[in-house]
Amino acid sequence: MKKFITFFILLSAIISQAQTADEPIKLETSVQKISETEYDVVFSAKLYKGWYLYSQYNPDEASLPLEITMQANETGYKLVGKATEKDTFAKYSDVWEKEEIVFKDKAIITQRIQLTNKEITQIKLNFFGQVCETACINIDENFTISLAGNTINEAISIDEKSQNLTKKLQLDLKNTSLLKNSTDTNTDTSNGLFSIFLLGFVGGLLALLTPCVFPMIPLTVSFFTKQSENKKKGVFNAILYGFFIVLIYILLSLPFHFLDNLDPEILNTISTNVWLNIFFFVVLVFFAFSFFGFYEITLPSSWGNKMDSASSVGGLVGIFFMALTLAIVSFSCTGPILGSLLAGSLSSDGGAIQLTAGMTGFGLALALPFALFALFPSWLNSLPKSGGWLNTTKVILGFLELALAFKFLSNADLVAHWDILKREVFIGIWIIIFIGLALYIFAKIKFPHDSPIKKLSFSRISFGVLIISFIIYISPGVMKNPTWNLSLLSGFPPPQFYSIYEQETDCPLGLNCYDDFEEGLAAAKETNKPILLDFTGWACVNCRKMEENVWSEPDIYQTLKEDYILISLYVDDNEKELPKDQQFDFLKKNGKVKKIETVGDKWSTFQVINFKNASQPFYVLLSADLEVLNSAQQYTDRDTYYNWLQEGLQNFNKK
Repeated sequence: MKKFITFFILLSAIISQAQTADEPIKLETSVQKISETEYDVVFSAKLYKGWYLYSQYNPDEASLPLEITMQANETGYKLVGKATEKDTFAKYSDVWEKEEIVFKDKAIITQRIQLTNKEITQIKLNFFGQVCETACINIDENFTISLAGNTINEAISIDEKSQNLTKKLQLDLKNTSLLKNSTDTNTDTSNGLFSIFLLGFVGGLLALLTPCVFPMIPLTVSFFTKQSENKKKGVFNAILYGFFIVLIYILLSLPFHFLDNLDPEILNTISTNVWLNIFFFVVLVFFAFSFFGFYEITLPSSWGNKMDSASSVGGLVGIFFMALTLAIVSFSCTGPILGSLLAGSLSSDGGAIQLTAGMTGFGLALALPFALFALFPSWLNSLPKSGGWLNTTKVILGFLELALAFKFLSNADLVAHWDILKREVFIGIWIIIFIGLALYIFAKIKFPHDSPIKKLSFSRISFGVLIISFIIYISPGVMKNPTWNLSLLSGFPPPQFYSIYEQETDCPLGLNCYDDFEEGLAAAKETNKPILLDFTGWACVNCRKMEENVWSEPDIYQTLKEDYILISLYVDDNEKELPKDQQFDFLKKNGKVKKIETVGDKWSTFQVINFKNASQPFYVLLSADLEVLNSAQQYTDRDTYYNWLQEGLQNFNKK
C-alpha cells in the first residue's frame, strides 16, 4: 500500500517545465557494423532541460530502469549482453532515499546484436525507459532498424500492407470545411466544467464532515487568530492557508494535462481499459470498507512529520507546508473521495480539464471554512460538536463508494463483452446496496466505530425516507418493461439494449444500426438515405445520456428510424480482435506506431484520421457519396440535436 501511494503522489506531483515540452526525450538510432554477424545499434537521446533518463543499472525499488529488448516473435538475431552506456552519473533521490543512476541532457546507449541468420536485413527493438522531472513518464517505443547502412534516417517504418490498410481508413470526404471548429461551436464546455466543479465542491463538503477534517477547523483557525501579532495578519494567514489548500489540489491534476498533450487518445484509452476499470473497482471497494471502519488508509507517518516540521519555518513557506500537512494527515478520509474523482474524470469525455475543475471545487470546499471562520471567529461557536455523526457520515460515504465501484466493473464488463453485469443485474446490485444503507440509517445494522443510538433523530429519519424513495425509483429497472426509464441515472447503468431480456436489436432503443462503416455505407447507397455516423463507446457515459434522454424523444426517434442510416462505431471495443489479415501498424504524426489489432483500435483511428477528433459521443451527417451535410455534433440538448438532424436532411434533399 505504501508503494502504491508513493507512486500515486509521485505521478501527481507538479510538472512546471513539462507543460512547455512537446516531448521530454527525443531518440535517434544509428548502426555500426562490427563483423559479418555483429552490429552495434546506437540509441542517441536528447533530454529536455531538467529531465532525467534512468540507467539500466538503476537500483531496485527506485525509478524504473532502462531496458532494450527484441520485439515479440522476432527471430534471426539475438542481443549480446546488456547495452553499454555513456555519460551517466549518480543523483540522490529524496523520494526513494537512495542514489540513482541517470542520464542528463543527453544519453548514448549502445546495444550489440548478433545475427543467427545472415539473411536478416532489418531488426526490431523495443526501447523502454522512464524519464522524470517533477513527474515521471514511461517511454515505450518500437524501432525497425535497417542493417544496410550505417545511419538510420527513420526510427520507425511500416510495411506495404500497413500503408494500404491505412489508406483504406481515409475517406475522400467532400465539403469538409463544415467540420472545422465543430467541437467549439457545438459543445457547451463551460456548463460541463461547471457541473464537474460543483461535483468536486460537493465532494469537498462531504470530506469536511469526516473525523479527519472537521476537528481541524476550530484548531487551525484558533491557531492563526491567536498566534498572530494582530487580527488582520491572522485573518490574512488563514485566507492564505485556504488558498494553498486549493492550489495543492489543483497541482495534483496537472500531470494528466501533460499525458493528454502527448497523445489526445491516451485518456480515452485509459478510461476504457478493462484491467484499469477492474483496478478502480477494487480500489473503490477497498476505500468503501475503510469508510465502514474495518481498517484505516493512511500515508506514511514520516511524510506528515516532515511536513509538520517544515511548517515551523514561518512565513509563506511555513503556511504552505501547514496546508500540505492537512492534505497528508486527512488522506484516510479525503483519499477515497479523491480516488472517485480521479476515476470518474478519467472515465469521462473531458479528461484532464474536468479533473482540474473537480479538484478545484474539492480544494475550494475544504478551504472555505478556514477562511470564513477566520473572518468571523464568532461563527465557531455555532459549529456542532464532534461526535458519532462524523463516523455516520463516513459510513454513508462508504455505501456511495461501493455503489460507484460497480460502475467501473460495469465498464469492464461492457468493453470485454462478458455479459455478466447486464442492466437489470447492475440495478439489482444497487438496490441491495441502498437497502443496506437504509438499514444502517434506521440503526438495524452497525459498523465497528458506531456510537450507540438511543433514538433516531428527525434528520436521520428524513434521510432514510429519501433513500427508500430512491430504492422505489430504481426498482422498476429490473423489469422487462419498466414503468419509467430512469432518466435521472442515464449513463450510470448499462445501456437498455444490454439486457437479460431478449431485445429487438443490439442497437440503442431498438433502432436498426450498423457497426461497420462499409456495410452502413452500402445500405445508404441502396436506400438513398443520409448517414448518421455515431462515434460511441461501451463505457461512454455521455453517449448513454444522449441515447436515453435525447434519442428517445418521439420526433428524434422517428427521424433516426425512418430518415437516416445509423452507423454506430464503438471506439473502445478493444476485446474484439480484427482478423489477422486486417491488423496493421499505423504511423502517427509524431512518428510513433500504433498497432491496429482490435475493432476499437480501428474505429478510434478512423475517427482521428478523418475528423481530427478523439472524443465521444461525436456525430457526423454524411451523404452516401461522402459529402459532409453540416457541422459535427457532440453532447447537447434535445432541441439543438433535433434542429441539427433536420438541417442535415434539408441539405441532403437539396443535393
